Amino acid sequence: MLFAALAGAASLFSFAPFGAWPLQFPLLAFLFYQVGISTSVRRASLIGWAFGLGWSVAGMHWLYIAMHRFGGLAAPLAALAILLLGAYMGLFAACATGFAAWLRRRWSMPVAAFLMLCLPATWGLSEWLRGWVFTGFPWAASGYAHHASALAGYAPLIGVYGIGVLVALCAACLTMLTQRARWPALGLLCVLLLAGFGLGHIGWTRPHGAPISVRLLQGNVAQDEKFDSAHVEQALSLYRAMITAAPADLIATPETAIVLYPHQLPPDYLASLARFAHETSSSLLVGMPLTDSPTQFSNSVAGIGPAGQAYRFDKQHLVPFGEFVPAGFRWFVDLMHIPLGDFNRGARIQPAFAVRDQRVLPNICYEDAFGEEIAEQLRVAQPATMLLNMSNLAWYGESVAIPQHLQISRMRALETGRPMLRSTNNGATAVIDARGAVTAQLAPYTRGVLTAKVQGMAGSTPYIAGAGRGVVLRPKSAQRRRQNAVTAFTCYIVSQRLRKKS
Repeated sequence: MLFAALAGAASLFSFAPFGAWPLQFPLLAFLFYQVGISTSVRRASLIGWAFGLGWSVAGMHWLYIAMHRFGGLAAPLAALAILLLGAYMGLFAACATGFAAWLRRRWSMPVAAFLMLCLPATWGLSEWLRGWVFTGFPWAASGYAHHASALAGYAPLIGVYGIGVLVALCAACLTMLTQRARWPALGLLCVLLLAGFGLGHIGWTRPHGAPISVRLLQGNVAQDEKFDSAHVEQALSLYRAMITAAPADLIATPETAIVLYPHQLPPDYLASLARFAHETSSSLLVGMPLTDSPTQFSNSVAGIGPAGQAYRFDKQHLVPFGEFVPAGFRWFVDLMHIPLGDFNRGARIQPAFAVRDQRVLPNICYEDAFGEEIAEQLRVAQPATMLLNMSNLAWYGESVAIPQHLQISRMRALETGRPMLRSTNNGATAVIDARGAVTAQLAPYTRGVLTAKVQGMAGSTPYIAGAGRGVVLRPKSAQRRRQNAVTAFTCYIVSQRLRKKS
């Protein structure tokens, strides 16, 4: 279990900013080998759990910064929270290896079928489940390490979870090198990589309309000052000056660049932005909280068009503990001092913002980690031609969270065949083209404006056409189905235990 946990932790180096994606194959192969030589379902489950624990704690350790430095949670409690999160995330890997071992025993599965079929399938299923059970947390899913690898060409077809299955299959091929069928396994590994390289040269979408000029703002406002009343007025002046410094077809700010509700702003603030938009024929997308009543708030994007057109996008996939309080965890949230919590969830399908010939679809913070939800919003009559992520990752200090999030955005561009714009508080503010390549980027932890010309794309990838059908659920229905699924799985495990004892 110790070596499994260390192998899981070492997987951090396969992701950005390290980019050692080939490392993922031998690490997973080590896990599969250990599961393969296990003689019990329990041992296989524990090894998988340890691997998942190490993977999650290493890949998401930056959450400690948000809870301790900015949330005010005591260091031991913040560290314990990270360990508990890792222990929970490890359960998905435990289910993958334990279920595979159970199937192997029940069906007397030969080694080749177990390694090449069973384990890759259960591993992929576990990652998919991790991305939606209890609202999901798909960060550091194995497929994200391959936004620029030979497997990237599969993204427009099967998405990040499909790539995760192929990663597991590649690892299984390495594990098979210890068996007699090593040459067929090695041949399959080469075919998978070469086919992915070839698929990467296919253009699934086509240019739409004329390119637009964009200005993406990076204010680099310190997180400990962002909600401090002594610095709020300074931030308001900063972003008004950055917005009005020069015209562009699209000007976008980071998430909650303005931390006050509209009725709390100086009387002429929004009016001055509207005048600038009208006089310069610019379109503005501004991150700010909006309210529908004294008790209903949303993390939103407010849009202002050149002719005074109003636009609104409300974040619909909220962050647990940061933007909504899970049932029974109010005590934990009260230990931290995180402002602007308990938001309302936005509509599942929201229209894009028209900017000249293009249609821009925003998403806020880690919403772009849910590719099936973005794909669903592109299956409408007039789908977006480009995507825009507005984030504030200053919560996580100078950590790997910024390059990891950029990696996630690059995967969304690959899956959808559309450019992804990123406007962030402290990084990574960038322009990503429809093939997932970063064409322009500001240095993180600096203040600046990224200007670029961006070509929108139309058409549909196979992933857009098929992703999330029957999976993306309405919030209330999703909650009931998840609870039912967890209950059914628990009852199944208990019944099997009782049957075994009897």
